[in-house]
Amino acid sequence: MTFIQASVFKARCLALMDDIARSGESLVITKNGKPVAELKPYQPPRAQSLIGLTGAQGEILGDIIEPSTLAWDALN
Repeated sequence: MTFIQASVFKARCLALMDDIARSGESLVITKNGKPVAELKPYQPPRAQSLIGLTGAQGEILGDIIEPSTLAWDALN
């Protein structure tokens, strides 16, 4: 990760954005020596749906239709 002063970033913004897009590395912009922003390459969100992500990994134990006769601790 590279650090750069805000004044240098302001002067070279477009060229730095091209460099980041090409290299894939992040750039931390500092002001008075303290980090204030991070510029990193854009990554589009994943299109994968969460439905069916775990597949058939679950297992049903016991009767899931009949009501439970066990008392809940929350009711005590």
